[in-house]
Amino acid sequence: QLHIVESGGGLVQPGGSLRLSCAISGGTLDYYAIGWFRQAPGKEREGVACVSSSGGSTDYADSVKGRFTISRDDAKNTVYLQMNSLKPEDAAVYFCGLRDYVCSGYLHDYWGRGTQVTVSS
Repeated sequence: QLHIVESGGGLVQPGGSLRLSCAISGGTLDYYAIGWFRQAPGKEREGVACVSSSGGSTDYADSVKGRFTISRDDAKNTVYLQMNSLKPEDAAVYFCGLRDYVCSGYLHDYWGRGTQVTVSS
């Protein structure tokens, strides 16, 4: 059973930056694309960014393109989300999820507890 731990969230002012980490243990990540998702109060969970199993392909929601960057370090079983130019509407609990191979692949029901991002002055 894979175990997912997200970290790196916090309170940041608009325009600020945060780097989220997603540490995954209990198995190899070779077969998984990894996505970052977020859920704000009263809203559904939405996909934010994704990196393919090979690391050669990434995908971003339109709302974060040019501001967020996803990367993976398979040697550390960790995926990162660099978030720059943060906006109040980016505030949410951020989760990472596993898909089969590519960012359009099957989304597994493995979730961590998430990490809270608050953007406020």
